[in-house]
Amino acid sequence: MDSQSLQDAFYRLRSNKAFELFVITIIIFSALVIGVKTYPLPDGLLRAITVMDWLITFIFLVEIVVRFLGEPNKKRFFHSPWNVFDTLIVVVSLVPIENSDMALIGRLVRIFRVLRMVSIIPELRMLLNSLMKALPQLGYVMLMMFIIFYIYAAIGSTFFAPINEDLWGDIALSLLTLFRVMTFEDWTDVMYETMAIYPLSWFFYLSFIFFTAFAFLNMVIGIVVNVLEEEHQRVASEEAAAAGEPTLVELREEIRELKQLIKDRY
Repeated sequence: MDSQSLQDAFYRLRSNKAFELFVITIIIFSALVIGVKTYPLPDGLLRAITVMDWLITFIFLVEIVVRFLGEPNKKRFFHSPWNVFDTLIVVVSLVPIENSDMALIGRLVRIFRVLRMVSIIPELRMLLNSLMKALPQLGYVMLMMFIIFYIYAAIGSTFFAPINEDLWGDIALSLLTLFRVMTFEDWTDVMYETMAIYPLSWFFYLSFIFFTAFAFLNMVIGIVVNVLEEEHQRVASEEAAAAGEPTLVELREEIRELKQLIKDRY
């Protein structure tokens, strides 16, 4: 078998749904193994789990090799951040550091193997890519939210510190208290405590909740949903282009040309 035929065989294997499902199953099993190791276990079961952990690492290594050998352009394999991430996780997992000072790092790396689910499932990659693309827009919303938080924290620390030093003693404590209010964690207890001294302090809390929990958080959700929709359209256009089908933009252009043709004729 020549190298091209071998590459085609590996490409068919890496693109096979059964192979992808097997890898996803191993990732889920790896997550379960990590969870089991957090419980007190007998020595025999611990040794069995250690063997299974090395077997999982070996399967991941084989999977990375299959994906690399099946890549038509191997020079571009590591251009993908997900391929780099998967390879680093597998390589670091191969280092025998269980009984060394780096054992904690080894456990952390094995925990991050669960994130390989994102690199395997395209829908999860789309969600994460949408979130990353939304970060620049979310940054301005978060900045504005922090300004609102800071203003209300300064007001709360100024007026309410004599009432409860533990909640309003300084600006940092006030920020934490306001986060508690925004998440509705027993926020009425905080409000009633200050209302005993300042009866109109309810306006302070309700206006803060309106700005943060209602206005700004809904803006965050709207931005993420909008970017996710754009990402769906982009992926659909790429798939249509790869299949030789007209994209949404091309269809709109054709409809516009037909309308113009009909208008010119009549």
